[in-house]
Amino acid sequence: MTESTTTPQRPRNVLGEPLAPCCHENASGFYRDGFCRVGPEDIGVHAICAEVTEQFLVFSRARGNDLVTPRPDFGFPGLAPGDRWCLCTGRWQEALAVGLAPPVILASTDQRALDVVTIEELRRHALDG
Repeated sequence: MTESTTTPQRPRNVLGEPLAPCCHENASGFYRDGFCRVGPEDIGVHAICAEVTEQFLVFSRARGNDLVTPRPDFGFPGLAPGDRWCLCTGRWQEALAVGLAPPVILASTDQRALDVVTIEELRRHALDG
């Protein structure tokens, strides 16, 4: 009798490749492991790896999500322009609609982002191709 085993599938990026880490300095992502992987607990779908801009940070704060102020109680370091962070797909899409979407890293953006935004939209804002 053989025992069947299943190997958990590694998350894929929007290019269909294995998901690359978004950042090393900050523990980004819903699971705070540096990856923008999406699981069943992540109702915000933190799938998009972005390099945040001053304009996006101001936009996000105006929408009620202060990404600048550190929140150590939540393991959140606070962000500055140029930092990479896993963003909620819906918030990135809102920023896109008003011309404030920050650049993205396709290799580090989970394929679940494609449930909300198109690959063409992401490619137009990509730092990596």
